[in-house]
Amino acid sequence: MVATKPLRPRWVIGAAFIAVIFGIVTVFVGGKTLFGGAEERAAAGNIVPFVLWFNFIAGFAYVIAGFGLFFRKRWAALLSVAIAVATAAVFIAFAVHVVLGGAFEQRTVGAMIIRSVVWIAIAVLSCRALGCFRRGANDRPNSFLS
Repeated sequence: MVATKPLRPRWVIGAAFIAVIFGIVTVFVGGKTLFGGAEERAAAGNIVPFVLWFNFIAGFAYVIAGFGLFFRKRWAALLSVAIAVATAAVFIAFAVHVVLGGAFEQRTVGAMIIRSVVWIAIAVLSCRALGCFRRGANDRPNSFLS
């Protein structure tokens, strides 16, 4: 008997699950803060608007990437790279904001560290598994959904 490789390794299912749950929570919490009443905004403390808006919008991308990863789509690996790069860029901009004396919440620092680590890990793992930067013999040049 020859053992066959599973179609979706466990880490792919785990990464997809993490991405989707992380995205849903991000959209919910960010939306509540952005579109909720004065109580929600006051409870959020010293929010940094560009970080909050980025995270809220990125939450939708997390969900899309999660579903793409579940189905082992190369575009999902590329989207994961884009999310990781954009998150790092916003984190750097946030750091500049802090260094220049801008008001912020300490929990934002922790949240951005977690987001950065999670998406860098997902991007690296998914690119290794799905070969997001190599072209194979079966690739179609203009296929976005493959």
